[in-house]
Amino acid sequence: MQHLVNEIVEHLSKSHQQLARVLEAERHVVVRMANNVHALPDHNPDFNGVAGLLENSQFVTKSIVGYLNSLAELEEAIADNLSHIIRELDHDEEE
Repeated sequence: MQHLVNEIVEHLSKSHQQLARVLEAERHVVVRMANNVHALPDHNPDFNGVAGLLENSQFVTKSIVGYLNSLAELEEAIADNLSHIIRELDHDEEE
């Protein structure tokens, strides 16, 4: 039984390493977005009229939605991994 627990912990460790890689990639996305926001002019911005403003707004909205979706997927993966650990710990306590 202990061998099985060790294997599960090893697999969870690998999955957490992958989740850490995802977080690192998300960090890079946030840095890029911050650079984009910083590059916006403070006074008299020129967005090429209403059409350009709408296009840029849609692009920003799509980027934010994609970012939030990836965070939600990460949260689901972490919760799934933790539920396996909790079940195994509860099972060990019952024995």
